Amino acid sequence: MDLSASLALVRPELILSFSSLALLLIAAWRDEAGRMVSVLSVAALVGAGAYSAHYFYAGIAADAFDGLYRADAFGSFAKILIYFAAAIALVIAPSSLEKSGAMRAEYAVLIVLAAVGMGVMVSATDLITLYIGLELNSLAAYVLASFARNDERSAEAGLKYFVLGALASGILLFGMSLLYGFTGSTGFEAIGKAMAGDISLGKLLGLIFVLSGLAFKISAAPFHMWTPDVYEGAPTPITAFFASAPKVAASALLIRITIEAFGNQIAAWQQIMIVISLMSIIIGAVGAIGQQNLKRLLAYSSINNVGFLLIGLAAGTQAGVAGMLTYLVIYVLMTLGGFICLMQLKGRDGTIKEGIADIAGLSKTQPMLAAALAIFMFSLAGIPPLFGFWGKLVVFNAAVAAGLLPLAVIGIVASVIGAFYYLKVIKVMYFDEPDELIVAGDDKVLPYVGGAMALAVSPLGYFAIPVLSVITAQAAKALF
Repeated sequence: MDLSASLALVRPELILSFSSLALLLIAAWRDEAGRMVSVLSVAALVGAGAYSAHYFYAGIAADAFDGLYRADAFGSFAKILIYFAAAIALVIAPSSLEKSGAMRAEYAVLIVLAAVGMGVMVSATDLITLYIGLELNSLAAYVLASFARNDERSAEAGLKYFVLGALASGILLFGMSLLYGFTGSTGFEAIGKAMAGDISLGKLLGLIFVLSGLAFKISAAPFHMWTPDVYEGAPTPITAFFASAPKVAASALLIRITIEAFGNQIAAWQQIMIVISLMSIIIGAVGAIGQQNLKRLLAYSSINNVGFLLIGLAAGTQAGVAGMLTYLVIYVLMTLGGFICLMQLKGRDGTIKEGIADIAGLSKTQPMLAAALAIFMFSLAGIPPLFGFWGKLVVFNAAVAAGLLPLAVIGIVASVIGAFYYLKVIKVMYFDEPDELIVAGDDKVLPYVGGAMALAVSPLGYFAIPVLSVITAQAAKALF
């Protein structure tokens, strides 16, 4: 394939790359350009998403740059979800960051650059491409985590994320070098062929190290230690971004490499996925019980939800991957909505309240906000008839169909444990007396965006199941 044909397949990344450069120039030459750059960044993400949607519906499936990059329905689906989450992170940020004095035009540019890296990640079909996309996303994320210069917690979050991220990158690179040494290639297809038959110790170690490095990126246990501190320390809009878009990208990358590169050794990596899944579900549920900070609670919630996601991948089937993609869509809506509610918890002095005790009696002072937060908590717990229940149901069904009934049963039992801390939030809002009033904010965007997402994860979301099922099945089919 010639260069022009390859460039035609990477138009979403090109749009975002050139947009980020232009926006960086605007930020450098014009003071107080934060909101304008954010609006233009959202426009760039919409444009990139439109091209991705076109590739998806046109059924494009082709390799670019001599097999380093693949444009297919799976990658396009993941990119649409990534760009949506990134755009929401841009829309909800200005009011919060401006009040804390942290709003700068570089925020939007970093989000766009991270989106470029995530787009490369989900379309990577070579270990080198994988690493380039991963590091482009990670380098932007390290800066974002410490974006609030005057906040010691933000600086601490950025430092911890950087140090532990560097460790994870080292583990991943070591695994990649082992795979290259024992298979003779860095391409997923060639690695998959070399993995056929009996697996040698060197190939198995390479597989384990690569999966361990990627498990860090999705904050799966036992590689989750960075998540609570980073989620708590980073500014809330940035935490919302971390909990959504990068998680989608890393999950999609994990799906692609396990199916395409390690597909001939499903017995080897399936055991790893089962163990990581169960550890994430249990550690996420138990770790959240004693949390008194809402952002830390949602951090453990994300670890818990990653465990449910990996049940779909452990099935190793097309239905399992489709279920995982369905869960990702619902998870992004629930997580973004939850953090949007947190951003509206403002005391009389204008400070953002993050403690569980701060929302005592919220139903009496801010009934609509309490109702929205309750919807997201119940949905994250997987309580019917909210849409979060459907996400858990499809991955459990895929596990049972793949013969993993014990895994599904353990996952269902563990989800009951997780329901405890979600219900604790509901209890505090609706049954405790208010200690400090949460006042209505002056932001007009957050209530509308949060309300739309609350409706999406309410029982109304079930009307989207026929369309969502077709789309996720088509995306999953591209890998098989």
